[in-house]
This record gives sequence, C-alpha cells and structure tokens, in this order.
Amino acid sequence: MAEDDKKNAGGGGGGGAAEAAPCPKCPQCPPEGLPGWMATFSDMVTLLLTFFVLLLSFAKTETDKYKAAVGSLRKAFGGNTKSFGEVVMPGKSPEDTFTMFDSQEDVKPFPIDFQTAEGILDKHEINRESEENLRSMREILSKYELTDSVDIYETSEGIRVKFKDKIVFEPGTVNIKNMNVEVYQKLIKLVRENDWTIFIEGHAALGEVARGGTDDALTLSSKRAMVVARSLMKRGLKPEKISTVFYGDSRPFKDFTGDINSAESSRVEFIIRKTDLGTEGHRVDSK
Repeated sequence: MAEDDKKNAGGGGGGGAAEAAPCPKCPQCPPEGLPGWMATFSDMVTLLLTFFVLLLSFAKTETDKYKAAVGSLRKAFGGNTKSFGEVVMPGKSPEDTFTMFDSQEDVKPFPIDFQTAEGILDKHEINRESEENLRSMREILSKYELTDSVDIYETSEGIRVKFKDKIVFEPGTVNIKNMNVEVYQKLIKLVRENDWTIFIEGHAALGEVARGGTDDALTLSSKRAMVVARSLMKRGLKPEKISTVFYGDSRPFKDFTGDINSAESSRVEFIIRKTDLGTEGHRVDSK
C-alpha cells in the first residue's frame, strides 16, 4: 500500500512538470521600409510627370503669340504693355508708376492662334460673340421657317445670311416678273421683329438697257434696288436698317453649270445680318 502511494506521488509530480504553461510568443516585428501604398502613389506621380513632359514637348513657343496674349492681359487690366524687340520686359511707365510692362513697341492683343492641348491641331481663336450670333441666328431662321431658303456664311465682318430666292424683273424694266411671295413675307417679318439689317443687291443682265429710255445696266439695277427698298419701308422696316447696292451687269447670274442665265440676271437679291457694315468698330492708329 505504501508502494502504491509512492508511485502515485511520483507519477503526479512528473505530470505537473509536463503540463507547465509555455512561454508567450513575441509579436511579429513590422517589415522595414515605407508602407506598400507608397509604391502605387509613386508610380502615379511618375506617370503624371511623364504625361506633362510629353505635353510640353508637343507645345510650340512662339513669340508673336506670347506677345498677343500679353497684349490682351494689358487690355483687360489696364496695364501699359510694351516690348523690347522680342523680349517683353517689366518696368514702370514714363510717369514712374507701376504698370504691367513698359518699353518701346505696343503689343497688339487678340486675335491670335492657339494650339490644342494635344499640340497637334492648330486652330484660330473663336470670336465668342460671332459664335453666339451664329447660334441665335440659326434658331431665329428655324423659328420663321427659313432654314431651307438661305445660305449662311461666316466672314471676318460677321455672319452673313443670303437668301436663295430672288426677285426677277422683266427685261429692261422695274416690273417684277417672278418672286416667292411667301419667303418675301417671312423675310420682312424676321427683319422687322428682330431689328436686323437687310442688304438689297440690284443686278442687270449683260448689256441690258431700259426699254424706251436711256438708262444703262448700272442705272437700271439701282432703280430695281430702290423699288424693293421702298416696298420694304412701306411694310414697316426702318430706313436705317436697309442698305442698297447695285452692280449693273458686272455680276450676271450663273446656273449650277457655270453658264450665264440672262433671264435670271435681271434680279434683286437679299442679304441679312445682325450688324451693319457701316457700324464703327474699335478705332486704331493709321500708322
């Protein structure tokens, strides 16, 4: 019995040592260096830098365009924009007051040529007023159902709308032979309600003279333009919004084949614009 007690005591002691708690593990140390997201960020910055370097390599630096841009800044902020040769220099005015630039030669403002961001296509600076006029004129022409009756042209003086339909006169007279009454009435309504300017062009056929009179082609074309102008004024158009011009037989009508059509040459044509060519623009020095 005593031996069993010793065995039990010995066995119990050995088991207690085997079941002792293990030592706790040390926490894993973080890896040395910057966090992983920095690599992605660095790649993005490098790509952006490369992109802008490519844009800069495509761009062209032209002194004239730079001067023109500086001139526009001067006009916008009221500075004294000048240049010394090809270099624009900062300085003061002759009155010793601070200005944007100062020197010997005026720098002219817009219009200038611009380049797209891609540096591939050259395009001219768009006149915002002209663009807005074109859009509004198209809308008005559509409103009066005249879209198919006109041709629209962009010129340096502005937008010009020329009517396809014309008034044709009897040879040697100021008597109307043929006209599109519907289009003529829509034209009058458009100009009257929108306060546009209308140009009347009088023409004559080659060598045409007045019947029973001494009027030559030039005089005959002027009388035809005058007859139409008076007709427009009777229908409510303001005289100051009507301009007449006559060409005699210098511009005979030609069909789509390029042949002269004498019957259609005795005519009056219409052009409408928002701005009168007689309107004074920005005055510049003549030198």
